[in-house]
Amino acid sequence: MGVNDQKLEMLFVDDRQRGIGICKELIAYGIDVNELAVNEQNPKARGFYEHMGFKAVERSEFDDQGKAYPILVMKRN
Repeated sequence: MGVNDQKLEMLFVDDRQRGIGICKELIAYGIDVNELAVNEQNPKARGFYEHMGFKAVERSEFDDQGKAYPILVMKRN
């Protein structure tokens, strides 16, 4: 998990560890996080963030490196 200011920059969890609450614990640890970007082509990640109260507020056709990966910016209040 990487947090810069109040933006979640990255969160990676091994597939074998999914579904046991580790992501929720990490988000709770980074409780001040109110913004993140997620690859639109990753529905499991998007669904998890929506479950945690985030909503898509912006969409880009390209990631930060200019590659053609559609990115959703998500925020929570």
